[in-house]
Amino acid sequence: MVELPIYVVDAFTKHPFAGNPAGVCILESPVSEDWMQNVAAELKHAETAFLQARGSAFQLRWFTPTVEVDLCGHATLASAHILWESGRLHLNQTASFETRSGVLTANRVGELIEMDFPSEAPSELEIPWNLEDILGAKPVWFGANRMDYLVEVEDVEALRDLSPDLNGVRQLGHRGLIVTARGTSHDFVSRFFAPQSGIDEDPVTGSAHCCLGPYWSEKLGKETLDGFQASARGGMVRVITRGDRTMICGHAVTVLEGVIRC
Repeated sequence: MVELPIYVVDAFTKHPFAGNPAGVCILESPVSEDWMQNVAAELKHAETAFLQARGSAFQLRWFTPTVEVDLCGHATLASAHILWESGRLHLNQTASFETRSGVLTANRVGELIEMDFPSEAPSELEIPWNLEDILGAKPVWFGANRMDYLVEVEDVEALRDLSPDLNGVRQLGHRGLIVTARGTSHDFVSRFFAPQSGIDEDPVTGSAHCCLGPYWSEKLGKETLDGFQASARGGMVRVITRGDRTMICGHAVTVLEGVIRC
């Protein structure tokens, strides 16, 4: 029997039991996709990250309880946090990850972890005839990138009051649906629904900000933006849009450390 280190990290928060929890499992050798999927299903977090050293970098894969995904922000943030906290990387070293979305890096910038991700700007689409019924709110803009749909609603109140028809969201396809509005105390607010990926509502979705950053940067004429994901747990995400790259920044805190036996 092998024992592998496993952690639970709350990402995009300074405080335990807020932000978005992610599992992080450190692998010593390759394992099967079925095994990783089973571990993710056992943990039941929105994402579980699996890390294996590859020279000076780490192979990184992300699994929801039901599927493997191409890009995940909060589990990448959690992974970088664990590599520094556990001493696998020095605090001044860059965390470099080989992923399905290419090489991603993370660095410590003051108190924040700053991740270098691809920009995933949305393209505008015709608003589906049934979208207002699915959301229970009036859409004012609709589009998509390669992963998700994006819809802007009228204001923060409409966004916070959303109780969408999850079966309708599921039938839209793609990975999930990002809903956003211009903020009052933040530049923008958002929520993310992905029942088609096994997650009814994700607490804080780093990768969605690869879409939100370029979208709001163009609308507001600002490079650096502060966003708030208004889920029940909630979380702060700073985004810095630089052409085809988006810096996604946040805090993380470890809430559980143990081993998984297999």
